[in-house]
Formats: sequence, structure tokens, C-alpha cells
Amino acid sequence: PQAQAMADLAKQALAKELGIDASAVTVISATPVEWNDSSLGCAKPGQTYLQVITSGYLLRLEANGRGYEYHTDGRNQVVQCTP
Repeated sequence: PQAQAMADLAKQALAKELGIDASAVTVISATPVEWNDSSLGCAKPGQTYLQVITSGYLLRLEANGRGYEYHTDGRNQVVQCTP
């Protein structure tokens, strides 16, 4: 249930970014992960992050024939992350 909820949030975020309906976004995979800090594996230069293990998911999505990667915590944060 938690993975599905996070996948739904990521689908909505990607759909909004692309200006498409969330039903046009496909979840390819949802893998449980423990991130090394609160950046969720997507640290941005100049930002500071809590140095705590953060449980979440690595989500691979597809829309319009293109792949996308989202990282989540286990609650409500989703970020698009370019590998």
C-alpha cells in the first residue's frame, strides 16, 4: 500500500510537469531503498540535508515513450532525480 501511494504521488507529479493525464504515466518499477540522507539520493549543490537514513522508494516511470526516475521518502516527498 505504501509503495502504491508513493507511486501515485510520483505519477501525479510527472503528469503535472508534462501537462498530461496521470493515466498516461506507467510505473515500471518501485524498489524499496534506504537513502543515506534526506536528499533521497538527489543532492543539489549548495543545499544541506539531514544526515539520517531515510527509507523510501526508487520509482521508474515511463511517459510519452521516455523513462523517468523519482526518489521518495516513505511519507509524502517525491523528487525527480536524473541518474
